[in-house]
Amino acid sequence: TISRWLEEALAVIAHLTPQRMILVGSSMGGWIALRLAQELMKQTDGAKVDGMVLIAPAPDFTSALIEPHLTDAQHKELAEKGYFEEPSEYSTDPNIFTKALIDDGRRNSVLRGIIETGCPVHILQGMADPDVPYRHALTLMEHLPADDVVLTLVRDGDHRLSRPEDILRMRNAIEDLMNKGH
Repeated sequence: TISRWLEEALAVIAHLTPQRMILVGSSMGGWIALRLAQELMKQTDGAKVDGMVLIAPAPDFTSALIEPHLTDAQHKELAEKGYFEEPSEYSTDPNIFTKALIDDGRRNSVLRGIIETGCPVHILQGMADPDVPYRHALTLMEHLPADDVVLTLVRDGDHRLSRPEDILRMRNAIEDLMNKGH
């Protein structure tokens, strides 16, 4: 669940106690990075985030991108089995969505109000992404009004943004944040 992965990320940061930190999150990892930044902002003496690079970020994807499109059969499976499966474009194994993930997603929603990260954010989003529509990145930007936000839309980019030119964009975004020295 989002809560569990957030707890694990907080534990790693508490253990490592980094001086500088740039969070990089892809898809659901982008959601976790946003929640992580929110939690770190609450700490007065903990690690601070210097920047974030979010690749095809999927905050609130359970409520925004999955739940509205559930079929009657998927609703039934969630109620009876606690999960449903759907084919994956990236693996022979199916994607499994659990009721626990969907319920926990509601508790970790970030798109209900202002998201305060306290750092610059660079979003990289493919416009040909079949999983997270690029408009979702625009919605995310609306919830980050206080932050220095850069959105790079890649016209022919997919969800993974894993081509050499996409990796170069990611590296450049990270280097830019490192050079800002927030």
